[in-house]
Amino acid sequence: MWKPNATVAAVIARGDTFLLVEERILGERKLNQPAGHIDAGESIIEACVRETLEETAYHAVPTALVGIYQWSPPERPELTYLRFAFAAELTGFDDTAMLDDGIEAAVWLTRDQIVARSAEHRSPLLLACIDDYLAGKRYPLALLRDFDVPLRGGKP
Repeated sequence: MWKPNATVAAVIARGDTFLLVEERILGERKLNQPAGHIDAGESIIEACVRETLEETAYHAVPTALVGIYQWSPPERPELTYLRFAFAAELTGFDDTAMLDDGIEAAVWLTRDQIVARSAEHRSPLLLACIDDYLAGKRYPLALLRDFDVPLRGGKP
């Protein structure tokens, strides 16, 4: 049975720059949005908030869904990612936070700088999410209906 990996990513802009992470994957430096897997027991939006904090030390609040993306790495076609990318706003910075293993730095880059470093992109989703964000793609968070809220102690 096919089981895609559900992931999240935060698209965070400041002026003409975007918050990205530089990380080591199999010894190579890669660029990506703050992103990662949805953990058991958390909502898609909660995963975006957590991943952004763990990878950048920034507190963020998702404001809209930019898009949902499906991608299989060419070297591992049996593996598929479903990425929920969110536009998010920063609400603070935790200068005591320890970044996730493998994360070397949070960086702010323009689209041109990101394109110039295309050989370092972790996946084609990096630029696709930014281009969709720049094209104004924003969908209400209400598109995501979370039926597990009562299990986490929240209101339905």
